[in-house]
Amino acid sequence: MNSNIFIGVLWMVLTTICFSLTLTVVRYIGTDMPATQAAFIRYLSGAIILAPFWLPVMRRLLIDTKNQPSEAIKMKRKSLRFFVLRGAIHSIAVILWFYATIHIPIAEVTAIGYSIPLYVTIGAALFFGEHLKPYHLIALGIGFIGAMVIIRPGFQQVSLGQLAQLLASPIFATSYLMAKRLSFKESSMVIVGMLSLFVSMAQIPMVLVVWENPDFFDVICLGLVAILATTGHYAMTQSFRLTPMTISQPVTYLQLVWASIMGIYLFGDRFDIFVILGGAMITLSATVIAYLDTRAPKDAI
Repeated sequence: MNSNIFIGVLWMVLTTICFSLTLTVVRYIGTDMPATQAAFIRYLSGAIILAPFWLPVMRRLLIDTKNQPSEAIKMKRKSLRFFVLRGAIHSIAVILWFYATIHIPIAEVTAIGYSIPLYVTIGAALFFGEHLKPYHLIALGIGFIGAMVIIRPGFQQVSLGQLAQLLASPIFATSYLMAKRLSFKESSMVIVGMLSLFVSMAQIPMVLVVWENPDFFDVICLGLVAILATTGHYAMTQSFRLTPMTISQPVTYLQLVWASIMGIYLFGDRFDIFVILGGAMITLSATVIAYLDTRAPKDAI
């Protein structure tokens, strides 16, 4: 058994817990605050918390360029543009996600988001050369079908909240693939810190248009969201560093289990046999793929 892969899977399990708690707090707020403003406060809080990590990087990229060859300066500018681009892309997905989380049950937000691992796993195989085994595809397929069992498309009207999360999923996947690329040369804290910084900056023009004076309780809750989500992003980046995405992504299906439990016990969401059935399929797919990959020969992983 490859210990790095096992540790990477554990990091991804922590990611699912943190993101489920993030969903729960946002749903608990039930705020009338515009989604853009809520997302801005969340990421600005994260940027402040992680300032010790991104400030030295910004200095290295923008200030420490004297007496350096032009090629080195070009590489720094290229890195900076990549951070900025990821922040802009992630910003759009976050606004859509906040809107969805406020308007539909957290189990639905999570279930619809399970198209993200499909996009990410296929993208990792295409862009990073990660080996995609047949059982990876089978496990992803079972997990995705489980998510569809829960939301039952075609049997209920698609709301704006569901549509927002459907649109957010491929955008989040693009951001996660960019995080994978960054993990080859930057620390996890730097990646998460720079994300918080540039998502905040990308949202400033939109926030100025919709800004409403928030109450103190909402700001405190969004600060807690920042801590939970930042921890989740850190854990996810650590998982990317240690584990191929084809292994780590199916584990994210566990988030639906946590979200369903929290929805039922904290918000009185209806007990739904389809949620239980879909969750069982999702959990089975994540468990099987982790078991097969940890038993595979090291040179085959």
